[in-house]
Amino acid sequence: MIPNLSVVIPVYNEEDVLPELFARLYPALDALNTPYEVIFINDGSKDRSAGMLLEQQRIRPNETRVVLFSGNFGQHSAIIAGFAHVRGEVAVTLDADLQNPPEEIYKLLVAYREGFDYVGSIRDMRRGDAWWRGAASKMINVVREKTTKIKMTDQGCMLRAYSRRIVDLVNQTREVRTFIPALAYTFAIHPTEVVVAHAERAAGESKYSFYQLLRLNFDLMTGFSLLPLQMFSLLGMAVAVGSVITYLGLMAYRMFTLPFWDAMRALLDRDILQFFLTGMVLFGLGIVGEYVGRIYLQVRDRPRYVIDRVVEQTDAALPTGANDIPSARNLA
Repeated sequence: MIPNLSVVIPVYNEEDVLPELFARLYPALDALNTPYEVIFINDGSKDRSAGMLLEQQRIRPNETRVVLFSGNFGQHSAIIAGFAHVRGEVAVTLDADLQNPPEEIYKLLVAYREGFDYVGSIRDMRRGDAWWRGAASKMINVVREKTTKIKMTDQGCMLRAYSRRIVDLVNQTREVRTFIPALAYTFAIHPTEVVVAHAERAAGESKYSFYQLLRLNFDLMTGFSLLPLQMFSLLGMAVAVGSVITYLGLMAYRMFTLPFWDAMRALLDRDILQFFLTGMVLFGLGIVGEYVGRIYLQVRDRPRYVIDRVVEQTDAALPTGANDIPSARNLA
């Protein structure tokens, strides 16, 4: 039976949380009374996650598919791989950490059935996140809305629903580095957002460090807008012209109001301004380098991910050593 709903879940080192995820996810989906499939993408996990996913596929073979990566390629590459295997008319992305409860999926489907082709989500109250994550998220939302045309109230929430048309369009893109919710938003005709519950991680720690979050938001801004380059070009011209005018004005003022050598020493005080301008130049080069780096990654045309194998109903054999994991049969 062809599923109506496809749930895509990237997994990376989540052995501690997978038992509870299985125990809550399948009953929540069964309650929807619609044919569904769950696509787990193992993103090169180094723990027992792969074996646990394959065991769950044995338990629920009709509804479960497992995509095994050969290494770690990142969350968004995992989602793209999941989209490539989606068979349903609507796809829902969900993090494996249970911070977005699977019981909230129905809210997205309600909105989808009302005619919206892209359904984002807003966490009603963020729990378990460090204070700086919330502050940084608000700041980044402001910057993103100023630099792009993408309107997302809560870009960090991965619980989202996408129509089949959007999934197909995402599959047609060849971008090496991207941000899936933003990319999908650019293809949406009738987007909307719904409020969903949020909880602390069921187990383990966030896989996103401060640097990775910064890297992700650089991808977001430089991948969907040229405004940073344009703004810095305008700023550079304004600073250059302003510096020349200011310098000439101050030099003339000091030459006429101070003794000659005092005037010369005073002019040297402006060396501090050079440090500021040097910093501005380096920052500008960094922005240019970001765009050049994206071009470099793109022209190499390397695959965004490498699949070891896909385990479906007709191929549920466990790899060597996977039988050592605890049975999850009592969780489904």
